[in-house]
Amino acid sequence: MEISTLAAYHCLAFVWYFFVAYSITHVRTEERPSEVFLYGGQWKYLTVLNLVLQAVFYGVSFLADVLRLIKNLRCAKCVISSRDLLFSVLAFPVSTFVAISFWTLYAYNRELVYPKSLDGVIPLWLNHAMHTAVLPFAVLEILATPHRYPAKKKGLILLGFVSFLYISWVLWIYSVTGEWVYPLFASFNPAGLAAFFAGSLAIIISFYNFGEFLNRMIWGQSKFCF
Repeated sequence: MEISTLAAYHCLAFVWYFFVAYSITHVRTEERPSEVFLYGGQWKYLTVLNLVLQAVFYGVSFLADVLRLIKNLRCAKCVISSRDLLFSVLAFPVSTFVAISFWTLYAYNRELVYPKSLDGVIPLWLNHAMHTAVLPFAVLEILATPHRYPAKKKGLILLGFVSFLYISWVLWIYSVTGEWVYPLFASFNPAGLAAFFAGSLAIIISFYNFGEFLNRMIWGQSKFCF
């Protein structure tokens, strides 16, 4: 794909994610169900954090494209490295995890992750923008441009660290409010919850590996080390 076309795509994707993130963070307070959006607001939900992550990633990608267009290769090289790190370690595995885990649990019992009371608050298009569209966007990004993956050990350490931070955030909210971010967690005892978190980490690591595999199959071996 030509750089100018890629820049246009990344700009549109950035605007889209910014718009979706803005839309969900400006749901009218008086319409929110009492059991939702308590301590931590929307920022306790992985879905909303992922929207911000994707907006940042596409913003960095657009900047990299612009720098390449104006031939500022020294700055472009640094920004491209940041873009690739964001995509490989976070943007692809997190968006894939959000889409697949949400719709799997929704199909099993929607009350565990997305109570029916939210239907009157969050429009259907916004639900799909947050939980469905993120996956094809991630796959399209792999098809559109190659990404250099970090050394496997360092990539997994970064992904594990970010996962640990989010789990710590979830546990902190429970310690303060006595309410779980997702109703699903209330059905586990401590050992079961630990096993669930460990299983979720294993799944998101598998998505990291899958993204690296797709990138390698489409574009060939392309890695960088810190």
